[in-house]
Amino acid sequence: MRFALFRLAQITFAALLLSLTTAPARARAEGERAGDFDYYVLALSWSPTWCALEGDARNSPQCDAAADYGWVLHGLWPQFHRGWPSYCPTVEPHPSRRMSNEMVDIMGSSGLAWHQWKKHGTCTGLSASAYYELSREAYGQITRPAVFRKLERSVKLPASVVEEAFLKANPGFEPDMVTVTCKRDRIQEVRVCLSKNLTPVPCGRDVVRDCRMTDALFDPIR
Repeated sequence: MRFALFRLAQITFAALLLSLTTAPARARAEGERAGDFDYYVLALSWSPTWCALEGDARNSPQCDAAADYGWVLHGLWPQFHRGWPSYCPTVEPHPSRRMSNEMVDIMGSSGLAWHQWKKHGTCTGLSASAYYELSREAYGQITRPAVFRKLERSVKLPASVVEEAFLKANPGFEPDMVTVTCKRDRIQEVRVCLSKNLTPVPCGRDVVRDCRMTDALFDPIR
């Protein structure tokens, strides 16, 4: 009897270990084959939130009042229907400093542009210049609601209000194509799911994780 219980415990433990080591593997994937993905996630970060949580402590030029940043491009991320690739091997040369500097107007910093290429752009199968160009194209085709630039003071609002504003400003989007994230009780990002041709598509389950806060802090542009 004791041996049978011990054997059962061994089998249970082995099954648990297998589930832990295999189930999330794709979500944490690194080194996938470049160009092997299903769709893109375009992430738009609200710059005042990033500045309040991280940028100010770094004395980032992105957070200077003269910079006037609102929704900046966090990145264009290749995505599987479940999980995502990252840091893919590529034969493409890395972007030059000049190329990354040219992304500052929509990304806030050349360092972010470089990081996005290294982590995500390498998985697209594109050259660095083509990835930056596609990122700019994707960013440019999303209408960012003007109402957020008109705020004069910090407000607390439901995260759903931000999503609704983007849906209204972009009539081709459906609710399952857009998601809003929060961080430390603040509106953080709006993420839009796009096909490889940059047409709106439904997001996968691991992307659609809407912030459910009803009183998320939203700071105005500096």
